[in-house]
Amino acid sequence: MSQVPYSSSRAASLYGFPSSASNSAGDSIPPPPPAQLLDQSHLQVGNMASLLSHDKTLELYRLNAKKTNDPDIQYEFCVFVMDVVADLEYSAMLEKAAAAAGQSLDGTSQPPSDQQELESKQKQQALVAESIALLNRLATRGHVNSCYFLGDCYTQGIGTYKGKRDYDKAFPLFLVAGKHGHAAGSFRAAQCLENGWGTRKDWSKAVSFYRRAAVLSHVGAMHRLGLAELNGEVGLAKRERDGVQWLTRAAELADQVDPPQAQSLHELALLHEKGIDNVVFQDEDYAAELLARAAELQYAPSAYKLGECYEYGKMGCPQDAALSIHYYNIAAQQNHPAACFALTAWYLVGSPGILPQSDTEAYLWAKKAAELGLAKAQYACGYFTEVGIGTHKDQREALDWFRKAAAQGDKRAQDRLR
Repeated sequence: MSQVPYSSSRAASLYGFPSSASNSAGDSIPPPPPAQLLDQSHLQVGNMASLLSHDKTLELYRLNAKKTNDPDIQYEFCVFVMDVVADLEYSAMLEKAAAAAGQSLDGTSQPPSDQQELESKQKQQALVAESIALLNRLATRGHVNSCYFLGDCYTQGIGTYKGKRDYDKAFPLFLVAGKHGHAAGSFRAAQCLENGWGTRKDWSKAVSFYRRAAVLSHVGAMHRLGLAELNGEVGLAKRERDGVQWLTRAAELADQVDPPQAQSLHELALLHEKGIDNVVFQDEDYAAELLARAAELQYAPSAYKLGECYEYGKMGCPQDAALSIHYYNIAAQQNHPAACFALTAWYLVGSPGILPQSDTEAYLWAKKAAELGLAKAQYACGYFTEVGIGTHKDQREALDWFRKAAAQGDKRAQDRLR
């Protein structure tokens, strides 16, 4: 199987594993102090892909972890193992995609056999079991990062019975990590206490752990406290001024592609767009600036709102087709239905020197929005298919789209079906 460059961030995206190099302000593991014995940069798969197989690299890391009693080194080995599992899974996905296209990653026309796929799956399962077992031992000895990482694995259904999420196992681990100063551990413990995941609901304790995480600069905790204070949630009295202060602190620290971080920017932007008497001054320019920062962090609602602002000249933004299309595209790439449909409108008319007019692209974006459940896009697909705009005429398919739109209350579609 073809190797893919080692990437802990890919492990996070495929499995929800926290990266060992992530900032503690996000929902991830803060990196432990550098360990001299773990300095094996020459073994990184990206540097040695042509010389070392996964097995050889893993064995070198495994031997290094076994010959030391340093829990930080053993923990990093577990993180590396999980990354290798993600790497194998990623390679398998590429192989399947290539096979479906009649190609192969190694240049041959032979897709991986069922036996090869089975062996790869068994290898992944064995590696996960090895990592979980070592993480369990480290957590039992009170290693804080291992407690958090293991808890996070359990919430992803990794190392659990039949791959089911297990908050009963995860919550005590988050609690231990949180009590020992782990920002993300405190945040996750608070979430469990707020929602009753793996424990009974206890809003008072949840707020306590949110505050503990916020003091440790956890942006997600600041964001949650901000919304709770603004809306009077989680047993807190409604204190808009305090809520805005929390959101402002969260927005100041937001710098990662992470939903709570970008959402803090978005929520604060909405507050400044309208203003709150004696609490938040109205400032559309500042609101647009906050939305732009959130859009840079790939937050779809912010990107979509900016797309509207530059299309129609809202919030003090000039009408600018290029910027409108740019921001709609950011949101559409995150499967934002309204943004996809907004691109339909742009492709129908085009923009000289910026976007060529294309009925085909207009239909395809409308179809994507429709498949994401947007009723007006479903109606549009019905009309496009009925008339033959950007696609072939098909009365039966048009009726199917009209029925879907009508089922969601679209009056135009309901009228067409009468």
